[in-house]
Amino acid sequence: MPGPTNEPQPVIFDPVLNITFPFNLTNPETIPTQDPDPVLFPPTLANLTDTTAEALVSAAIAQIQSIIAANETGPSSNCSKCVASLSVGQMLAKLAPSHVPDAMVSLCQTTGFKSNALCKTTYEAASFGASWTQLLAYADITGLDGRFICASLSTTFCSNPPVIPVKVKFPKPKPEKAKRPHRSGKKAKVLHFSDLHLDTRYKAGSEANCTSSMCCRYSAPPTSGVQVDFTYPAPLFGYYKCDSPFYLALAALQSVGPLTGTSIHDPPAMTLYTGDLVAHDPQNQRSQSYVEATEDAVWKMFKSYIGGPIYAALGNHDTSPDNLDVAHAIDGNGPLGQQLSWNYEHISKLWQHYGWIDSATQAQASLHYAAYSVLHPLGVRIITLNTDLYYKNNLYSYLHAADPDFSGMFSFLIKELQKAEDAGQRVWIVGHVLSGWDGSNPMPSGSDMLYQIIDRYSPHVIANVFWGHTHEDQALIYYSNNGTSQTADNAIASAWVGPSITPLTNLNAGYRMYEVDTGSFEVFEAYTFYADVGTFKSLNDTGPVFQLEYSTRVAYGPAANWPADAPLNATFWHRVTEAMERDRSLATLFNTYQGKSSARAPNCTSEACTEAKICYIRSGSVGLGRQCPQGFASVQSPFTGKNF
Repeated sequence: MPGPTNEPQPVIFDPVLNITFPFNLTNPETIPTQDPDPVLFPPTLANLTDTTAEALVSAAIAQIQSIIAANETGPSSNCSKCVASLSVGQMLAKLAPSHVPDAMVSLCQTTGFKSNALCKTTYEAASFGASWTQLLAYADITGLDGRFICASLSTTFCSNPPVIPVKVKFPKPKPEKAKRPHRSGKKAKVLHFSDLHLDTRYKAGSEANCTSSMCCRYSAPPTSGVQVDFTYPAPLFGYYKCDSPFYLALAALQSVGPLTGTSIHDPPAMTLYTGDLVAHDPQNQRSQSYVEATEDAVWKMFKSYIGGPIYAALGNHDTSPDNLDVAHAIDGNGPLGQQLSWNYEHISKLWQHYGWIDSATQAQASLHYAAYSVLHPLGVRIITLNTDLYYKNNLYSYLHAADPDFSGMFSFLIKELQKAEDAGQRVWIVGHVLSGWDGSNPMPSGSDMLYQIIDRYSPHVIANVFWGHTHEDQALIYYSNNGTSQTADNAIASAWVGPSITPLTNLNAGYRMYEVDTGSFEVFEAYTFYADVGTFKSLNDTGPVFQLEYSTRVAYGPAANWPADAPLNATFWHRVTEAMERDRSLATLFNTYQGKSSARAPNCTSEACTEAKICYIRSGSVGLGRQCPQGFASVQSPFTGKNF
């Protein structure tokens, strides 16, 4: 019997909002080109007429163009020009905020900063223009905020600011003789999924090998009537340049039972989801409804195929506008501080609806940017974080940059960790954006603050940390004293970075299962499963085959001389990096698994690449990661680092 030729288009009902989403929201052939959601601007300091406001805009644009055209040259001059231009923009944002997006589009186009189309989709009010206006109105333009804003626009304007540590004040000093809980000798299974990026608008047979925007998306036939021959028609189950279609998501979930020995009736102890449910749609194709519909579709599938509680963190794409989460304190918990609370309330109520959290935890998540703390019946406390609040691509993270806890997220984490320490509980931290590696993802001071917190509460409280975001299979080590002495004795915590289901970009699809001790909640085994995306084109009447890629203990244990009865903890990972120093082929193996054995991943065989991988694994913060050799961090494109 022939298999399907098109993706399913299920009716998506929202049990929280009590609505059924319209078909045209996800119909591949009717993708919207304008975000319909209302936009919010900061309050104006003056009640200007349109004529006066337009004159002010013209004068502001002329002044900025004059600043740009000034004769001064050099890096410091570029930075001062950028800051001066922002100061003009701030004046406009305070006096005529609703006019700022159009002014930014105009300035972007006349200076050639981006293409005309990108200028519109980046700065128009319905995309990021309103958020930019808020940022300009509230930022400390001449201080650290302005430096970060300019560096985000281009490092030729201002260089990336350095790490400026803020010493964390803890409720209590670290116990001198803290004891970790005893191991029970009993094991439980825990699943780790990440970065599904469900593309509900995936169009089988469309162009999969596109050169811009979203691939595997419908394109209208030319008016000439001439048939277009696609260079690579999108397979039913996905492709290297595309997000996950329904059939890939379903194939992954259907493989869980046979591969892990679990079922709805004999479920894993829990499942961790480290963020990013929603596809990488450009902002003009996104909306609140699109995010909500995707959340509904994904959690319904997970509930149908995986038993037991699922504990999730929001990813940077799980919102609209994309990448953005704003501190409640931006306007004293006013309308701007609450502008994304619709998402926190919606997704936390979905988690409650499916029985994964109770009403008190739902209320906590709704208040704390969808972050929450919950005690699992086995005794481990799960603390989830909204890492968007320290993500460098979140515009709002540039506000109050000198205070990495402006949102209160780290205060929340400290409070929950202290409660766990007082109660003798073990903790797993679950988030999306990883704290370190090459230092390219988080804000530097936020990353440093998180490192201090992990140092304070490890190894006696924090048993494991789980991240996602990169789509790649990685590991991080945290050391005492902020990583100043990176030895096996000082390795106090480790992080597992979950492989993605989405193949984007040039990756295979994968997920992981841990075997953990139910007393200490240390990981004793980790099995990573994958499907080879390169085979999807040839599949006809069968779906993708998910299979075991590797066991962490089997892959690295012998080279690290690791005892068979010892946990896969921070000391283990440090010993693995020492083994890489002795045997470069182990770094090559790690690099292969980083891309889930993708045939498109670059090889890591040089001494320079090996040194970089070791450094990344040992770098749990931006400050440490920036000191590593750059250019070998991701396997999604050819390495750009220098070999030696």
